[in-house]
Amino acid sequence: MAIIITDECINCGACEPECPNTAIYEGADDWRYKDGTTLKGKVVLPDGTEVDADEAQTPISDEVYYIVPGKCTECKGFHDEPQCAAVCPVDCCVPDDNHVEDEETLLNRQAFLHNE
Repeated sequence: MAIIITDECINCGACEPECPNTAIYEGADDWRYKDGTTLKGKVVLPDGTEVDADEAQTPISDEVYYIVPGKCTECKGFHDEPQCAAVCPVDCCVPDDNHVEDEETLLNRQAFLHNE
């Protein structure tokens, strides 16, 4: 499953540089599929949706840091545990019950995002 940042977030920013997929953004910041990945231009996501990887997407949160579920791999393929949760001083990076995924799905996403 993806990781979510709860509203207990203190906006310290410790998690953002730890994400190998650049799936973490500061509240109110636009995000892009191309950020921290090899994606560019028109791409078809694993779920069949066509997107422009270069196009700015609407922020998921305006108040606290947030994680884009479609870019989160729980650090599978990079680390043994989600790095955001490992560095968060207030333990607000937790599993997202709305985005439950198995390890194979997460590894496939990692390969897709990084063209491996």
